[in-house]
Amino acid sequence: MDDLKYDLLIEVLGSMEAELLKSYLESNDISVKLFEESLTHTLYPNMFGRVQVFVEKENIEPARKLLEEYESATGTKE
Repeated sequence: MDDLKYDLLIEVLGSMEAELLKSYLESNDISVKLFEESLTHTLYPNMFGRVQVFVEKENIEPARKLLEEYESATGTKE
């Protein structure tokens, strides 16, 4: 398991929130991968499902600091 390149930063509710957070982190040079488990197989994204936000292990601490700033600015503390 230590060979994994990414660590879980946070799990958010909804793909829109996940995409906003991803954009914020990427604008600060943090690489992000989103993982969304779908309950159904449709062409449409689940707008209200849980989405896991992963960042590279080497960037987890800077990402946590940026996450705090993001949550403070948006009022989205989970």
